[in-house]
Amino acid sequence: MPGKINGAVGNYNAHVTAYPDVDWPTFSRRFVESLGLDWQPYTTQIEPHDGVAELCDACKRIDTIAIDLCRDIWGYISQGYFRQAVKAGEVGSSTMPHKVNPIDFENAEGNFGIASALFEHFAAKLPISRWQRDLTDSTVLRALGTAFGHMLIGFDALQRGLGKLSANPERLAADLDASWEVLAEAVQTVMRRHGLPNPYEQLKALTRGQGIRAESMRAFIEALDLPAADKQRLLDMTPARYTGLAERLAREI
Repeated sequence: MPGKINGAVGNYNAHVTAYPDVDWPTFSRRFVESLGLDWQPYTTQIEPHDGVAELCDACKRIDTIAIDLCRDIWGYISQGYFRQAVKAGEVGSSTMPHKVNPIDFENAEGNFGIASALFEHFAAKLPISRWQRDLTDSTVLRALGTAFGHMLIGFDALQRGLGKLSANPERLAADLDASWEVLAEAVQTVMRRHGLPNPYEQLKALTRGQGIRAESMRAFIEALDLPAADKQRLLDMTPARYTGLAERLAREI
């Protein structure tokens, strides 16, 4: 974050008048950097707030990523892909006592939204100063802590929610086993590699708008003129095993 100490208009006017022999830019830099700030040599009466605006834009992007995570996890919970640990005394619904709602993710999303709206205003407003001297920044900056407060509450709720999650492998396996059409990508790519005609169109005719079962997909593969090893590799595939390098990539994060 940048800082300044160069007088009311940024030119050291009063400083030079009082102590004309001091190297004021050198003194200013040493003092500002001693506080752990980046020295801003050229300013008006205030530091221009470009650094604050940049920070707010970065925080807004972080909030956007966190909101996306909250919404995705909320959806995965509703699909049954994740289970939530039951917390004693927690009320899931005012009328349905059996419910375990994803309230932590909803709380987090709401707070990230408020923080993001404030950060967006700060980033757009703070670099603007009418005739380089208006004080609208003063009242706006008072809300800076509020934005970070909502962001902090959001992360606290998100962390709490993530701590309650466990995967539901049975539900995931059932969903995958009902989705053999996902292997259409693998099959058509191998068909292209070996020059088979119209791979996309053939798979489209087999899969588009139709329920695909293991038997129909494997019958289609059996009929293809492919080398035995490649054909067997496709026949051995299941939707659950069609993961590419996902495991390796996840472990490398």
